[in-house]
Amino acid sequence: MSILIFRLVVIALITLSGYFFPPFKLENIYGAIAGFLLSLVTIYLETMIRKSQFKIIWSATLGTFAGVVLGWLLGSIYRTISNDSATLTFIQIFFLVIMPYIGFLVGTRKAEWLNPAHLFRFFREKSVGKSYKLLDTSVIIDGRILDICNATFIDGTLIVPQFILQELQMVADSSEDIKRQRGRRGLEVLDHLQKSSQVNVTITEMDFPDIKEVDSKLIEMAKQMDAKIVTNDFNLNKVAQLQGIPVLNINELANALKPVVLPGESIRAFILKEGKEQDQGVAYLDDGTMVVVDNSRKMIGQTVDITVTSVLQTTVGKMIFGRYNEET
Repeated sequence: MSILIFRLVVIALITLSGYFFPPFKLENIYGAIAGFLLSLVTIYLETMIRKSQFKIIWSATLGTFAGVVLGWLLGSIYRTISNDSATLTFIQIFFLVIMPYIGFLVGTRKAEWLNPAHLFRFFREKSVGKSYKLLDTSVIIDGRILDICNATFIDGTLIVPQFILQELQMVADSSEDIKRQRGRRGLEVLDHLQKSSQVNVTITEMDFPDIKEVDSKLIEMAKQMDAKIVTNDFNLNKVAQLQGIPVLNINELANALKPVVLPGESIRAFILKEGKEQDQGVAYLDDGTMVVVDNSRKMIGQTVDITVTSVLQTTVGKMIFGRYNEET
């Protein structure tokens, strides 16, 4: 309500100014009409600015100003090589119109190009050999990224886009208990990451309104920032790799760090439950690797020595097959 009253006051003041001080030697009534129309245009521009992000306004202003300067320079250069006054005037007007127009379009469509803070961080990171890592929702909720960062296995700057933060908040506000717990865990992990002294976490407002899917936005952002994506989402991993974007997959890292077990070796494991086949038990190693043990159903609830018979590598990890030797 207050902004509406303020707008009406602005319209009234500009209209009265046009009436009492008519521009271009107009009559008072026409001066008032001109003032009224100009005030409407001003209010319209104000409403458009309110809907735009600050970085868009800043970039559009900077791009337009750069276009004016560049257009004036190009016109001045042409003045030194032409004696035709009419052509010279046309060329100068052309450059003074087209270059600010191009600068305005670049500022509105590619705001990140003209963002001084972004450019400064970009060159600073490149100068010290670091890089950007974009975090997606799944890897934040997973939580293992916090342990990896605390172990200093990831360097550079971790970037969390605003649209990822919004998706995380939506999960935390879900009506389902499991989703709500996962979302709150993700927010806690992000809070610990920001407080960690091992990494630098930046929340960016860069967005792509024309793109609806969050994964597609993340891929487009990685392209523009020349960044890597940190995720444990299988589909996002494949799509990003197809488009030539480096991906750090937490699940692949976890599988790579699992201890190598060869057939014939002996390991100790706790038989947790019975298997699908007859007289078969199932155990799990400390890293979560499943061990299927023959001849061990009667040993459920006990820790036994197992002889490894084979190791199967799957898309979700390793499976170890072994047998329990009663004599051992």
